[in-house]
Amino acid sequence: MNGVVKKIVAIGGGECGRVSSGGVRLPYETAEIDKEIISISGKERPRFLMLAHAQFAYGREHEERYGEVMRRIYAGLYGCEFRVLNASALDESPEKARECLEWADIIYEGGGDTAAMMGLWRRTGFDSLLKRAWEAGKVMCGLSAGAICWFALGNTDSPGYREKEVNKIPGLGFVDAYFSPHCQNEWKRQSEINSLKHINKVGISVSNCAAVEIVGDKYRIISSTPADRSFAPYALRTFWKNGIMREEKLAASGAFRPLDELLKTE
Repeated sequence: MNGVVKKIVAIGGGECGRVSSGGVRLPYETAEIDKEIISISGKERPRFLMLAHAQFAYGREHEERYGEVMRRIYAGLYGCEFRVLNASALDESPEKARECLEWADIIYEGGGDTAAMMGLWRRTGFDSLLKRAWEAGKVMCGLSAGAICWFALGNTDSPGYREKEVNKIPGLGFVDAYFSPHCQNEWKRQSEINSLKHINKVGISVSNCAAVEIVGDKYRIISSTPADRSFAPYALRTFWKNGIMREEKLAASGAFRPLDELLKTE
């Protein structure tokens, strides 16, 4: 593994052109971030593996619809080779799951039920396979639940978590921080602030249409254009020290900074 550069792109949220439950085609908001994911793969036509495991608790049809939306983006718009690994394969065909991860250059998890997704991964041993893929230098990425999962802890609205005083769900621990997506929503931001009082880690809050990009020991904030122009995408770095909350706004930038700076609680 010498010389391998580990890569993560954790997206706070944003629409990907799906059709709503009311039959309305929603906007595609994450184009600039998706293009960066492809770029850091280092491949002209990378192999893209879609996981919609955060959707499996809602039914197989939800997984399949999500997969088709992402196929239109990554295969249709950007010319990637494309596969979907359904949640059922983790139980029914573990060899297929392993082969898909080995095949992929980019591994993307979508939004949904973080708790159900993490439970599935741990029960089937898929969590260990994902760690091996990350250590091999594949681009690990995703949105909402698919961003929380790469961190030590996260803030989730999965059933049973939203009302907790300390809202924290364990992730895979690739990055030693507490991740909160959709932080432009007032309740999400307040939930994270309250929870961090009891967590000795930095909180990284990321709004829709913003992402934390980590390449090796460096990071930067990247963004795309939201359909709702009422806010500009952003990220926040938050922690508590000696009973005082410290908060720093992290601007989108072309320049990378040391990852240690992002994770320190001082």
